[in-house]
Amino acid sequence: MLCEECGKRPATVHISKVINGVKSERHLCHECAQAQGQLSFMVEPTVTFHNLLAGLFEPGKGLKTAQAVKAPSRCPNCGLTFADFRRLGHLGCDECYDTFHAELEHLVKRIHGSTVHTGKVPVGRRDSAVYKQRELEKMRAALQQAVAKEEYEKAAELRDAIRRLERELGV
Repeated sequence: MLCEECGKRPATVHISKVINGVKSERHLCHECAQAQGQLSFMVEPTVTFHNLLAGLFEPGKGLKTAQAVKAPSRCPNCGLTFADFRRLGHLGCDECYDTFHAELEHLVKRIHGSTVHTGKVPVGRRDSAVYKQRELEKMRAALQQAVAKEEYEKAAELRDAIRRLERELGV
């Protein structure tokens, strides 16, 4: 296939665009694509981890800053301040995690949506004690919600299911 622009060289750049549900395709040679600015995506990215991390600390975005959370301002082990962490994008030592716990907890919650890691159980391991324990915790939470909503029939079913699972686990 030849370039749609110059008609001389083979088309090595294939561009597909969908705008308002309408798909368009262009087949260009490297030179014509570069001349039209179609290869600009190949430049080095401007978003770095440090820039991303720094963006999470912007005031007014719901994240508590070092000043809002009254925590030690300097790590007693390495001397790093929370402002240094914000500037550098990394902590100085393992003691920093304890020193800046409150600030880091808000940051992790903002990034991941939660501060609790639940993990996953492989599909073939659904009969494992870990999986059953998690199911038990979910059922207990659902039982509390059912009682709070006064859904007593559902609560009774959950209670019975919890008892069966507790017997299986030997709890």
